[in-house]
Amino acid sequence: MPDVVQVRNLEKRFHGKPALRNLSFCIPSGRITGLVGPDGAGKTTLLRLLAGLMDADSGEILVNDEDIHSPAEKRKGFIGYMPQKFGLYEDLTVLENLRLYSDLLGVDRSREKMLFDEMLTFTGLGTFTGRLAGNLSGGMKQKLGLACALLGHPRLLLLDEPGVGVDPISRRELWRMVRSLMGAGMTVLWSTSYLDEAENCDKVLLLDEGKILFDGFPSELTGRLTGRVWLLKNFEGSRRSVLQQVLRENGIVDGVIQGRGIRIVASKETGRETIASIAAKHSGTAESVRPRFEDAFIDVSGGGPGGDSALAERMPALNADGAIVVEAEGLTKKYGTFTAAENITFQIRRGEIFGLLGPNGAGKSTTFKMMCGLLRPTSGTGRIAGEDLRKSASAARRHLGYMAQKFSMYDGLSLYQNMKFFSGIYGLRGREQKEKIERMTEVFNFKDHLSENARDLSLGYKQRLALACTMMHDPVVLFLDEPTSGVAPVTRREFWTHINNIVEKGVTVMVTTHFMDEAEYCDRIALIYRGRAIAIGTPDELKAMVANPHLPEPTMEDAFIELVKNYEQERLQ
Repeated sequence: MPDVVQVRNLEKRFHGKPALRNLSFCIPSGRITGLVGPDGAGKTTLLRLLAGLMDADSGEILVNDEDIHSPAEKRKGFIGYMPQKFGLYEDLTVLENLRLYSDLLGVDRSREKMLFDEMLTFTGLGTFTGRLAGNLSGGMKQKLGLACALLGHPRLLLLDEPGVGVDPISRRELWRMVRSLMGAGMTVLWSTSYLDEAENCDKVLLLDEGKILFDGFPSELTGRLTGRVWLLKNFEGSRRSVLQQVLRENGIVDGVIQGRGIRIVASKETGRETIASIAAKHSGTAESVRPRFEDAFIDVSGGGPGGDSALAERMPALNADGAIVVEAEGLTKKYGTFTAAENITFQIRRGEIFGLLGPNGAGKSTTFKMMCGLLRPTSGTGRIAGEDLRKSASAARRHLGYMAQKFSMYDGLSLYQNMKFFSGIYGLRGREQKEKIERMTEVFNFKDHLSENARDLSLGYKQRLALACTMMHDPVVLFLDEPTSGVAPVTRREFWTHINNIVEKGVTVMVTTHFMDEAEYCDRIALIYRGRAIAIGTPDELKAMVANPHLPEPTMEDAFIELVKNYEQERLQ
């Protein structure tokens, strides 16, 4: 296929720091090319350069054989761009946003109604034309953004992380919609930090720190790991403990929890006999499995961070009594006639990871905030370490640490000042406060960054700072609201190494996430939908609920989607 975009020796710097480093690549016509990498890799900068929204410092960009700096009128309507952050006007309705973008794109008035009807039908927003954009769910906002980008029928569509923060059902629907555009010859550049999405692309550009690590077919990269990826099963001991021990073995590049098993990536030199020996140490077995794109990304990045946590090593062990430390009983939250959460009931024992999953707008954030003491329930009871959240919210909060979805540190303070401020909030003073700050500085390697403004930290260090501040007072319960959204896969591994190890020390964790591989780390999961907990169980139990002859080995994403579908079918009967 001919190339729609040709890039040669492209470079871009901000304040002297390189954002893109000597990039050269092509984007083939009529295909979906994935621009894959973590936040800070340079994806958004590259898309803005391709859209003509900023200028490069050096290099060349040809779009449809014309220089990107040719008069805009010559390229008008050829490129459609959907920015990462919701770029529409929240105080305008769905229809008003479409009209605004139609005017900006210079769409012929005589074609507007036909185009609007086409886009509203395509995105399923036809019944929501009068709703304010700010009141749409995350998935519906992305669909509206896509509809606006498509109004001029562009030949090149640039999508900047359309799936970020969107639940698996909405993500799968977005993919279906974009795939359906391929028949008309459209070319798509899909930016994403979700590595599983890379396998849906026809071609992949793997970007990290402004450099291209890989340019080619997804199967080419994953094929390099054939025979090197294994699933350890039927072993003795806890998954977290065995994972930690396996990651200490020579020749093991990476490892993650997958259901009741442990998925490991071996080095090129590590043979079948070595893997069998490692499995035998834990009285288990090893099965060769198909490599995933994330396995290949970690391998090409130099491997994972290992299985030991300096944070957990410095923490006191809690009593492993299996006591119930988090409890929700009939939690309900109503806003007028609207019920955001209804009769939510669950219990979490000490040293357990409990996940809250659900589509956007399902009620999981409401449930999470009620359990953190940030939102007062209309009815029902929540307890943390025996303290009733309705009667003794401040006492309950002393037992917990809370890490918000968005970076919640103070941008005007340095890294050190943030640690001092938050440790003070948790009641630490004097020598104890000084020792805790020194401990976190050593654990997270903050020494060379203490005086840096929090706003200037990389996303990885922001995440480390947030976790450090959350853990200052050694909480017995940890609440994590989508804690790794957008961070690099290796940093996500580091984060979960800390979590797995502190849970082994007896800390209890409740977490929300849109990463289905992270859901595998949970001991149990509650799937929240339409304000109700429609299924509770271990990851493998949820997958077993939807297994059938047509779907014999469902993934967590399959389980998520099928359980929601099954619930909807039961409601209609």
